[in-house]
Amino acid sequence: MLVSLGCEKLQPDRLLPPGSFPIADARDPAAGLDTVCLQDAQHVGFMSMLDSIVQSARPHLERLNARRRETVPASELVVGVQCGGSDAFSGVTANPAVGFAADLLVRVGATVMFSENTEVRDAVEQLTQRAATPDVAQAIVRELDWYDRYLARGQADRSANTTPGNKAGGLSNIAEKAMGSIIKSGTSAISHVLAPGEKLRRDQKGLVFAATPASDFICGTLQLAAGMNVHVFTTGRGTPYGLAECPVIKVATRTDLARRWHDLMDLNAGRIADEGVSIEDMGWEFFRTLLDVASGRKTWAEHWKLHNALVLFNPAPIT
Repeated sequence: MLVSLGCEKLQPDRLLPPGSFPIADARDPAAGLDTVCLQDAQHVGFMSMLDSIVQSARPHLERLNARRRETVPASELVVGVQCGGSDAFSGVTANPAVGFAADLLVRVGATVMFSENTEVRDAVEQLTQRAATPDVAQAIVRELDWYDRYLARGQADRSANTTPGNKAGGLSNIAEKAMGSIIKSGTSAISHVLAPGEKLRRDQKGLVFAATPASDFICGTLQLAAGMNVHVFTTGRGTPYGLAECPVIKVATRTDLARRWHDLMDLNAGRIADEGVSIEDMGWEFFRTLLDVASGRKTWAEHWKLHNALVLFNPAPIT
């Protein structure tokens, strides 16, 4: 369902062309794509617009409320991994354990997406060496080159990453941050590359590089648009990040953060540093937690209904 003003440049028939959701249409042929245009002559006054929106939404909500959970294999998982508010422990505790879990997910046939162009850019040779094919390696280079040129056109200074909070947490430079960021993708071969806004196909399994900006909100939005259904977010400085559209599992890099933010952090990877828990054991714990959350276990972000606004990536000039 789409609410349109009526005179926007991105018209509804371009945003939602016929047949754009063939899988959903096949599962529920009655679930048509509704458009409410506020500038239509039928709307007389503001309440008329609201009534039209509510009437259009009601049958969709009834269909959604009638849905029930179904048992599916773990291979149906599409897990997005991201880090924000990173510190010196991100690349030592949380991200390596997430990487171990990512390898387990790939092994069972699931899909794992990692992103954040400016955080992986300074270790691009590590990514191209892990590409499954030369075409995938070229796609990685192409996307990062496009982003370099995008930043140059805007005269953006890449030294803004690392952030002041990253530095306060002990990260000294972007190369160090890049090592920690990439390690959460695990060790599997990179099988596919997605450009910003591109949707994951059902046959694109394994480890995927989704070339998104490093901004938490934009990265999460683009991973959702690509098809993510569970999100893993590691943090060393802390963040109440959350998404309404899929569960977000938040991982603390340090026990002190997990203790202070006990009702915001779902997992404590700091135990690797101060309790001697191995990365492998923590990775298995992450993997089991992912399965539990996908099966309905509530995360803290869901419990508190912490939902960031979706932020679209619009790199084009505005006319």
